[in-house]
Amino acid sequence: MNRAAAVNFMRTLLLAALLIPFHVSRVEAASIRQLVEVIDFSGASVSPDGHMVAFRTEQASIERNTYDTVWYVQPSDGTSPPRRLGDGGEPLRHGGVSVGEVAKWSPDGLWIFYRAVFDGRVDVWRAAVDGSRTEPVTRDPANVREFSLSADGTTLIYRVGATREDVVNAELAEYDSGVLVDRSLPLGDNVFRSAYHEGRLSTQRLIDRGGLDHLPLLELAPSRWKAIELSTGTKSDLSPDDVPVSPLTPPDLSQNLGEIWQATQDTGSGRVAILTRTGEGNGLLNRPTVELAVLSGLDARQPMKCMAELCTNRPISDILWRPRSDEVLFTVSDPDKGLGQSIFRWNVDTGGVLPVAESRGEMGGGGRWRPGACAPAVDALICVAAEADRPPRIERVDLESGERKVLFEPNVALARDMAESAPVHLLSWTDVHGTRFAGQFFPATSTGDKPPPLFVVYYRCSGFLRGGVGDEWPLATLARNGVSTLCINAAPYKTDAIERYDTGRLAIESAVDFLASRGDIDPERVGVGGLSMGAEVAIWTTMYSRVPRAVSVATPGISPNLLLLFSLWEDTHLSRLKRYWQLGELDKTPERWRQISPSFNPKQLNAPVLMQLSEQEYRVSLDYAVQMIRTHQADVYVFPHEPHQKFQPRHKLAVYERNLDWFLFWLQDIEDADPRKANQYARWRLMRETNLAMTGQ
Repeated sequence: MNRAAAVNFMRTLLLAALLIPFHVSRVEAASIRQLVEVIDFSGASVSPDGHMVAFRTEQASIERNTYDTVWYVQPSDGTSPPRRLGDGGEPLRHGGVSVGEVAKWSPDGLWIFYRAVFDGRVDVWRAAVDGSRTEPVTRDPANVREFSLSADGTTLIYRVGATREDVVNAELAEYDSGVLVDRSLPLGDNVFRSAYHEGRLSTQRLIDRGGLDHLPLLELAPSRWKAIELSTGTKSDLSPDDVPVSPLTPPDLSQNLGEIWQATQDTGSGRVAILTRTGEGNGLLNRPTVELAVLSGLDARQPMKCMAELCTNRPISDILWRPRSDEVLFTVSDPDKGLGQSIFRWNVDTGGVLPVAESRGEMGGGGRWRPGACAPAVDALICVAAEADRPPRIERVDLESGERKVLFEPNVALARDMAESAPVHLLSWTDVHGTRFAGQFFPATSTGDKPPPLFVVYYRCSGFLRGGVGDEWPLATLARNGVSTLCINAAPYKTDAIERYDTGRLAIESAVDFLASRGDIDPERVGVGGLSMGAEVAIWTTMYSRVPRAVSVATPGISPNLLLLFSLWEDTHLSRLKRYWQLGELDKTPERWRQISPSFNPKQLNAPVLMQLSEQEYRVSLDYAVQMIRTHQADVYVFPHEPHQKFQPRHKLAVYERNLDWFLFWLQDIEDADPRKANQYARWRLMRETNLAMTGQ
C-alpha cells in the first residue's frame, strides 16, 4: 500500500468509527439532542433597497457528524416566508467556534455572494435571489480568504494564499522527511493532520497573532489578489496598486484618541463612530467605562462625544450607522440584566438619544459567542434574537416604534417545549464584599423531603442557554431531571489570577447561600463546571471551598506542563503567564504555582472531577490528571481532532449525556440502566468510595 493509499485508508477507518450510532436510553435525552441540533443564525444583511434580508442557518447533524448551512432571503417586512437559496457548505471555524459569513449583495439586489466550504475548498459562490440558481464564482486552486464586489457590481475581487495542492504537498513532504521541531510546532499535538480546518484535516502550526493560534501549514504564504469579471468569467491578477482598501479598523485612527476598540464609518458622509474605553483599570483587563463619540472624518482629532444620559456610563457593546441618516445605533449589554440587550439611536446633529427596543436576551447579527450588531435598513433593524429559554430566530425591529416582528422561527417546537417545561429566572445577588452578580436560573421540581440539588457554571450566559460557554452542560435537561441549574455571568476580568479566581469562588458560594436561604436548593448537593476561565474557577473553587460535591471541566487548569509545551515560545508565553497568572519559571515563583495549580497536590481537590477535554489541550493536564486517575479522583475523556471548544455533533451529544449522568450520579445517586454504561458506573462507585475515605464523610 503506497503512502497516499495508507492515509486514505486511515481516514476511511476514522469515518467508519464516527458512523457508529449512539444509543441514548434516557427518556429526556431527546431534549439533549434538541440542544445539539438547535438551528442558529448568522450573516444577516439587508439588500441595497432595504426590501430584502439575507441570512444563513446552521444546524448540526448527529447522524452525519457535520453541520448543514443554508442561505435564505426574505422580505424585510415579513410579508412572505423565507426563500431557500442554497447550501452554504461546512461552517468556517476559529478555535471550534463557527465564523459567521455575511452575504454581500449585488448593487441591483438580484444576487447574494458568500464564501462556502465544499470538500475542503473555499470558493465564493453566488445565489440568485429569485431562487433560480446557485453557482461557484471563483473556482480557484487556493482557498478564498476574503472578497469584495466592485461599486458597479461587475467585478469580484478576492484574496488567496497558498494553493491547496501546495499545502498537501508540504504536508506529505514533512510526512516523508520528518517534521522539524521548532517554535511553530504545537508540542504534544499530532504532527500530521491533527485538526480540522476549512473542511479537511490539516497539519497545524502555532502562529503569533497577538496570541498563539493553531493555523494550517503555509498559512503565512504571501497573499495574492485576483479579479474576475462576472459577465465573462475572465480572471486576472491584481497589482498592489489595485488592491481594495481594507475595512476600517481602530488602528487606522489616531492613537491620540485613546483606547478605541470599535469603529464604523458612514459610507455617505465619511463620519466615523467610535467606542473608546476610559477610566482607571485598577487591575482590570479592560478600562471600566465606554464612551461613544463621532469623528468628522478619518483624519479628525477631536471627537464629538455622546453626552445624553442614555449613552453615558453604559456598557455599550456595538455600534453602527443608520443608513442615509445622522443617527448612530448602539447596543447596551447590561450585566445587571443578565447581559440583556437594548438598542438606542443617537442623532449626532441634535445630540438626542431615543430608545428603540429592549430585550431580556440578545438582539444582534447572529453567531454563537460574538453576535455583533443587527443588520440595518433605513426604517428597521434585522436581528437574530434569543433569550436564555427561547432559541434563536430572525426578527424585524422598527426603528421608530420599536415594534418587534418575528420573520422566521424554525426552532418554534423547542421554544414551546422550553416555555412549558424549562422556564428560566434572572437572579441577582451580592457576595460578602458587595460585588453584584447576575445569572440565569433553571429551577427543578423538588422530590422528597429535601430541596433539589444545584449545578453551577461560571463565565458567560448570553443568548439561548444550552450549557454555558462551550455548550457542555445541558442546563434545561438537568433541571427536568431534578437538578436545578445556574449560569453565572463572570465579573469584569481581573489581571491578578488569584483575585479573578476568588471572585468566581465567592460568586458561586454566595449564589448557593442565596438560593439555599430561599429554600430553592440543597446546599449540601452542589456541582460546578466550566470551560476556559470557567474551568479554572471550577478547579480553584474545588481546591479552596467545601461547596462543590462534584465537578466537570471541559479544559485543563493551569499546569507546569505549559512551561514545557510552550518553552520554545519563551518570550511570548512567559510574558503571558506573568501578565495573566503572575507565574514565572518554577524556581522563580514556586509558591504562586502551588497556590494556583492542582499539579502539586491533586488531593487538594475536594470533590471528584470529570474531565472531558479536547485532543488539542488534554496534555496540559496530564501531570495531575494521571495522578487523579490512579487515585480514583477523576474520570478523563479526550475527544479527537477537537480544539479549545468542541464542535463535532457526536462529541457534543456524548459530552451532554455524560455530564447528565455524572451529576445525577453524584447529586441524586441515580444511575442509568443502560448496560453499556456499566463500566462507567463501576468506576464512579469506586470514586465515591475513595472520596468518602478522603473526606471522612
